[in-house]
Amino acid sequence: MFDSDRMSEELRTLKVDVARLLSTAGEQMFESSKDRAEILADQIKAALAELGETVSEEQEQLHDFITERPVASLASAFALGVVVGFMLRRH
Repeated sequence: MFDSDRMSEELRTLKVDVARLLSTAGEQMFESSKDRAEILADQIKAALAELGETVSEEQEQLHDFITERPVASLASAFALGVVVGFMLRRH
């Protein structure tokens, strides 16, 4: 009526099947996550490259401005320093 050997064998088979399914699902999730991480890393690299180009251009413009107007640049830096000093003194 109740065959414990047969039931044990079926449970072992079920255990193997579940382990195989979990392993496969885990590998698929890992690969999917890995692919998404690589795509995100590529997007970040592209954004950083673009930011680097923008900063480089701005640096050149700032250098040109300072070279063309040294007195105005010095006065602006001094005024900015005074404003920041007053702001820091209040806090």
